Amino acid sequence: SFTNHMNKLARLARPNLVRMPMAAFSTNVWEHITMPAPDPIFGMNARFKADKDPNKFSLVIGAYRTNEGKPYVFPIVKKVEEQMLKEGLDKEYLNMQGDDLFTAGSKKLIFGETEHADRIATHQALSGTGGLRVAATFFAQNLPKSTPIYISDPTWPNHFRVFTDAGMENQVKYPYYDTKTNSLNFSGMMDSLKKAPDKAIVLFHACAHNPTGIDPTPEQWDEVVKLVKEKQFLPFIDSAYQGYATGDLDKDAYSVRLFLKEGLQFVVAQSYAKNCGMYGERVGALHFVCSDKDTRDKVFAQVNLCIRGAYSNPPIHGARIMARILNDEKNFNQWKKELKEVADRILAMRSSLRDSLVEINTPGNWDHIVNQIGMFSYSGLSPEQCDILINKWHIYLMRSGRMSISGINTNNVKRLAEAIKDAVTTAPKIQLTTYTDRTIITDLLQKKKK
Repeated sequence: SFTNHMNKLARLARPNLVRMPMAAFSTNVWEHITMPAPDPIFGMNARFKADKDPNKFSLVIGAYRTNEGKPYVFPIVKKVEEQMLKEGLDKEYLNMQGDDLFTAGSKKLIFGETEHADRIATHQALSGTGGLRVAATFFAQNLPKSTPIYISDPTWPNHFRVFTDAGMENQVKYPYYDTKTNSLNFSGMMDSLKKAPDKAIVLFHACAHNPTGIDPTPEQWDEVVKLVKEKQFLPFIDSAYQGYATGDLDKDAYSVRLFLKEGLQFVVAQSYAKNCGMYGERVGALHFVCSDKDTRDKVFAQVNLCIRGAYSNPPIHGARIMARILNDEKNFNQWKKELKEVADRILAMRSSLRDSLVEINTPGNWDHIVNQIGMFSYSGLSPEQCDILINKWHIYLMRSGRMSISGINTNNVKRLAEAIKDAVTTAPKIQLTTYTDRTIITDLLQKKKK
């Protein structure tokens, strides 16, 4: 047959192929490698996917879902992609700093119209995580090795991994969440930072703090700025939810613009994953706000070298999409409208869950659900209560009590409220110092024993 004939030709084409016996590899080069603990977020998501219960739903992953529980592509993104297809664009490399139209638009979005634009060094980044990592590499190369970075407790778990892998091992937690009131522990936060050494790096969340959903008030941000000036801190602001928190791009940029207005030198990692649904495109920007243009030029060049050594240059497709949204008034206005609809649905689900819990007389006060903002809510549930939701109700969330509000919709909110009531009336609430995922707590205890 034709197939047999082609197989014979293939064998003749490689007559000198030698099969090495496995015994030749007598030493396992990677024998010392151990299996790491699974990432708590992706590990929980894997459990959800393996669950066969037809009524299951997930509040784990921080990605927006429609009221039907489906992934969402912004219509403006589809529109721009269709336009780009007609343009017949090439796929050439970008410069190390990325797409210039994209970086200019990103700078304007986060900082607004400002006379200080010429002292801001802006680079395209691999979303927020990539921006964090490049900045961390820059810090490790250009600041004293002993420089500590202060990180809120709790925070996005990957913050620790990003800084550790870049060589920044002097990481200090500052209090942020009050487990008793499910609110911001502002006094604890400020007391801790007042004791920090001068010129420390302090990581802040621009808005919609992950995972608590709790932000300082404008008045509290003012106090933070005063302390930053007094202690000569280097603020590092993680901005992952601009526009997603309140539906207002300008309002959600309050902290960043305040720091700029007050003449501070600081760094911002900016992401378009959440606020434009560009999750898999890895689109973001990294901004260094410097003291003057000359310093800006030097920092810009050095950050280019960090990028060159890491991945040479960023991907082009997502940046082109965002550039056409940010720099075209019609596209920009359509994006703002769609973003407002997304943010409003999240706010509506917060209210619906709180109201459903109150309606069925669930023990406790649930106002914190509507007082928090953004993608996540720190529910206040203990790990044992979360286990009841997971194992009995097939509702998946982090054992820290963190819930992704985007996973809630009009079809499942009543069931979620019933499950929470069952959990809080069945399991005793065990208060932890902070509601950190148990896998992380266990890991820390094991390290202390060693």
